[in-house]
Amino acid sequence: MKKIVTILLATLLTTLVGCASQSVAFMRGADIATADQAPDAKKYPDYMPGLGEPLIQRTFTGQPPLVPHTVAKYEPITLDENPCLNCHITDEFKGAKMPKMGVSHFSTTAKKADGTPLVNMVRWQCNSCHVQQADAQPLVENTFVGHIVK
Repeated sequence: MKKIVTILLATLLTTLVGCASQSVAFMRGADIATADQAPDAKKYPDYMPGLGEPLIQRTFTGQPPLVPHTVAKYEPITLDENPCLNCHITDEFKGAKMPKMGVSHFSTTAKKADGTPLVNMVRWQCNSCHVQQADAQPLVENTFVGHIVK
């Protein structure tokens, strides 16, 4: 019995000494007690609507399209005022072609007095899914290879 206790204590002591001499590498590159660093500001294109081509195409079916133009002038989006609808409620605005909101964004029951469907109240906050594109590097290594979806 004394021999087993001695072996266990020796193993425990060896483990403790071995662990104490190793340095731990944190995934975020800093000790856990260090304050987080703010990420670098990303450069967003400042194209006016209708002038910018998408920098990043959709890479999987069902992916919300990214916004290829500046959004600073069109925020905030509220229940009472949604500037995205001014252009994207149809597929043409002032003679320019643009993507029309998908049918999934409209109510299947509620309609305006003229018969046009209202936007589904679950889908009014456009920038929850549709974000402005930026030429930013991935935060972590990524091996995803998508296919271009039109």
